[in-house]
Amino acid sequence: MRNEISAASRLRGVMLGGTSALAMLAAIGSAVLTAPAHAQSAAGDAATIAELRRQLDEMRRRLEELESRVAPPAQTARRPAAAVVPAPSRRPPPAQAQAEAQAAAAEARAAAAEARAAAVAAATGTPQPAGSVAGLQPPAAMGAQTAVEDALRSDPPGIAFRVPGTDTRVRLYGFVKLTGSYDFGPRNQTDAPAPQGIPLTGSLADRQGGDFFMTARFSRFGFDTRTPTSWGTLETRLEGDFGGGAPTSSNAVFRLRQAWAELGDEPFRVLIGQANSLWNEGVFEALIDATNLNQSFVRQAQVRLTGRLARGLTGQVSIEAPETAYTSAAGAFTPGATLQGGASPAFRSAPDLLARLTWRQDGMEVGLRGLLRQLEMRTDGTAAAAPVSVSERTVGWGLAAHLRLPMRLIWQGLGSDELAVMAFYGDGIGRYFAGQTFGLDAVTNLGLPGVISAGLDAVSSYGATLAYRRLWTDTLRSSFSYAYARNDFPDYVSGFTPGTASATSLNREMQQVFVNLIWSPFAEVRNGVFGSGWLDPGLEYVFTRRDLEGGALAAGPGGVGHGIANRFLFAAIARF
Repeated sequence: MRNEISAASRLRGVMLGGTSALAMLAAIGSAVLTAPAHAQSAAGDAATIAELRRQLDEMRRRLEELESRVAPPAQTARRPAAAVVPAPSRRPPPAQAQAEAQAAAAEARAAAAEARAAAVAAATGTPQPAGSVAGLQPPAAMGAQTAVEDALRSDPPGIAFRVPGTDTRVRLYGFVKLTGSYDFGPRNQTDAPAPQGIPLTGSLADRQGGDFFMTARFSRFGFDTRTPTSWGTLETRLEGDFGGGAPTSSNAVFRLRQAWAELGDEPFRVLIGQANSLWNEGVFEALIDATNLNQSFVRQAQVRLTGRLARGLTGQVSIEAPETAYTSAAGAFTPGATLQGGASPAFRSAPDLLARLTWRQDGMEVGLRGLLRQLEMRTDGTAAAAPVSVSERTVGWGLAAHLRLPMRLIWQGLGSDELAVMAFYGDGIGRYFAGQTFGLDAVTNLGLPGVISAGLDAVSSYGATLAYRRLWTDTLRSSFSYAYARNDFPDYVSGFTPGTASATSLNREMQQVFVNLIWSPFAEVRNGVFGSGWLDPGLEYVFTRRDLEGGALAAGPGGVGHGIANRFLFAAIARF
């Protein structure tokens, strides 16, 4: 009873602060009922508005119930009761009542603002967040409003709370992940095997045979905050895992994944900090960690602008941290590398520029992205300066497109199955497909016999991925994918010494196949959208092949010129 009186006191506090709870509910209901007719005509929008109405009715009933339960004690107190000593008042002190009223008013204002934003989203066709399956489902946009059902609860999903006396909400989230793997073929001692680095056939690792590996270092945790301001919602996020150390060590090292702040609302937002690159696109769901051929998982410092251009169409531009990576006869170099104990000739001279367009409608997504970057090599002050200094620049650029297609749009009998297609082409974009070229953007003839004035040449790369997700039941699903990539190098790379890291790191072609089976006992399918829930145990098979530029000659004496890897994995992910 005391809790009920306190709850009713909070609602009355809202009215004391100048805002009637019933009036607020009426205003929210009016915002929903006055949504444009064209938005209500869509099946998804109609379902959203119906859900809003249902929750508003529940809130009204709850308010009436609380007020009716609090009323009897007040009426009883007015009845004559001679010779009865009045019970001590349970009314909180004035200062406490005022604080409760202010806190309740802040919560009511935040809930009203979120409900109005949800109603506007329904009217303008803003897509609702897709399921929790990474890859084929569109990821939740940074800084976007929470789902409608969470907005009216006034708290985001997960372990969440509101900071007392403020409009700021804090959410804790993450998952525990255990991964085990066994290699049938060459020994590859890493839990994140990049396709470009699998052991070559005939190498020492190939002769050693398979190996078993188990780790939990990719378990993740983070927290974010959301604060309404006069300039829109301010959202911040800090996230990390323990994948920063060597994969062969059980002494996991923390690493920062996300650290950003974003301000604005649906029409326009600004983000600063470290976040996923605009180039990133995971086109299918996999249990293995961020080593899929043709998929980008770059996280880096950036400034990003996001705007709603039209119904279902979002535009983004960003300035992101640069990195030059090139291969020469002496090895591979980045700005942080060393050459004979001295400075690296690789330079960062300008930020990378990226842009992206994404269109979503009825679960379908089409995306187009591009980037422009500058790569630079300067030998002054390094061991590579002799016999003459070299200063070379080259421009890198790339284009990529993807499609996610819910198969129910073709035939309802396919349910929540999805098809995904991605393709890319560019020069000097190896860093954005780290699994494809080991982050090598360019090559140089610097250091080759007879070369006096060296050049820097961006590597041309292109590839495609086809993936299909099949839901066998509401809780059991599989992903099937095939990826192909090719790099074109200038002829002078044949002069790199066979068998060295320079020669064996240049892959002309790579291919990869994924097949998995994942069980989600708490999964849900709502309006054709799949959400995996809190637990995902699964099995996965990965086939990878790479072929060297130059073939067996590049591999060195006794080399074959290609590598083949077969890995079987099991994993379990428990989210919170």
